[in-house]
Amino acid sequence: MFVKNCWYVAAWDHEVLADTLLARTIVGESVLVYRKADGTPVAIDNRCAHRHAPLSLGRKEGDAVRCLYHGLKYGSDGRCTEIPGQETIPDKLCVRSYPALERGRWIWVWMGDPARADEALIPDAFSLKHAEWRYKPGYLHYDADHLLICDNLLDFSHLSYVHEKTLGGSPNIAEARPSVQRLARGVHVTREVRNTVPAPYHARLGGFSGQVNRRFAYDFLVPGVLLMHAHVKPADSADDDMSGALQFHSCQALTPETATTTHYFFMQAHRFRLDDATITESIYQSLCTAFEEDRRIIEAQQRLIAASPPRPMQPIAADLALSQYRRVVEQLMEAERVSIVQPPAPRTPGTVASTAATR
Repeated sequence: MFVKNCWYVAAWDHEVLADTLLARTIVGESVLVYRKADGTPVAIDNRCAHRHAPLSLGRKEGDAVRCLYHGLKYGSDGRCTEIPGQETIPDKLCVRSYPALERGRWIWVWMGDPARADEALIPDAFSLKHAEWRYKPGYLHYDADHLLICDNLLDFSHLSYVHEKTLGGSPNIAEARPSVQRLARGVHVTREVRNTVPAPYHARLGGFSGQVNRRFAYDFLVPGVLLMHAHVKPADSADDDMSGALQFHSCQALTPETATTTHYFFMQAHRFRLDDATITESIYQSLCTAFEEDRRIIEAQQRLIAASPPRPMQPIAADLALSQYRRVVEQLMEAERVSIVQPPAPRTPGTVASTAATR
């Protein structure tokens, strides 16, 4: 159902403070995320091994967590270190631990085989923590299969219709054919939209008086991470002239909660008027409005699919990127099924060997 051997975004950094015990369900597993005293993120099974009470309702004690049902204490590696009234601790009395890393402002958790956890597979969401970019972080919860949201992000033709009065502005976006390149763990999509009207919020930000050129160029990577460079500029400017352009970098991550619910972490950073907090807030609010438009139609799509007899979706030319991406996902899932009966490859320098680490 899900690719397991990959890094999933579990939380924004501000969601996990020094004393936070955050319970978050990822690919059907309830995971407890917290920090050690030195700030290192930890991810372990949220269910106490004894009676399956949630450890997120417990308390932190140093780098450990104590279950506040019967008092069992677990270290950051998931091993039980103390049972009140019992000296011997059975080896099986432990919970699963997951490799966890903080990169930029996202906390990532590896949900598959710990021996295969490789830092190099974390997508480079550089603008999450970069002096030349400003943004406000966002989060949405979807009552929808994460693949339906992937489809939405892989085909921007919907901007012309779903976001006609927000991010879109004209039918030109749907009419512009994108270039799609297959990657090892995803796809790269480029869409050039020339001589179009600016989206309403771009008109406000850039003060454009005429037509504009828009460019979207992004990687969409397993398990559902979008990293996009985008710009809007006057249509009569030279291709290499960015002096009058609005430049954006967007980082969005889909983390399946269950087969029909999804965590959506997002931001859109800007590279202009960096010291104007009203610009950052305006972009964030425009994004929230547009993403609610997405959520409305995708959740309605999910409800209709769930209530109807199964039937195939009929493809059109605009589906190229999403069909390529779904093939990548299917291939990775098949590779995982095969690898279950094979030993993992030897780790190389730079891989995560412990259950929790920082970069």
